[in-house]
Amino acid sequence: TSPNLEQIKRMLTQAFPDDHYDDTILHSDQGWQYQHLFYHDFLNQKGIRPSMSRKGNSPDNSMMESFFGILKSEMFYGFEKTFKSLDELKQAIITYIDYCNNKRIKVKLKGLSPVQYRTKSFQ
Repeated sequence: TSPNLEQIKRMLTQAFPDDHYDDTILHSDQGWQYQHLFYHDFLNQKGIRPSMSRKGNSPDNSMMESFFGILKSEMFYGFEKTFKSLDELKQAIITYIDYCNNKRIKVKLKGLSPVQYRTKSFQ
């Protein structure tokens, strides 16, 4: 289902409970909710800079689009009913991200995980 404005308000207040967020960018598509005055006022009050893809141009955020597409296909689709709460889903996502960053090796990174590759480049 498409998010409505109330869902967006709830998401923003839950995701950003603090008064101010320095050096924070929030990327979205051009859905009407993300063009709404409330959305931009909320971000402005929190010091968050909005970022929006150009219309019909998902390559603007292709790395994140790709990551979340893989995340959904590997740990969500087909398993939706196994998560008994949002907290359980949240923990599964945190565990998956940790796995991707620290344990999952990549051929493009010479058989290292992303963290191993970055750490090695600084040595």
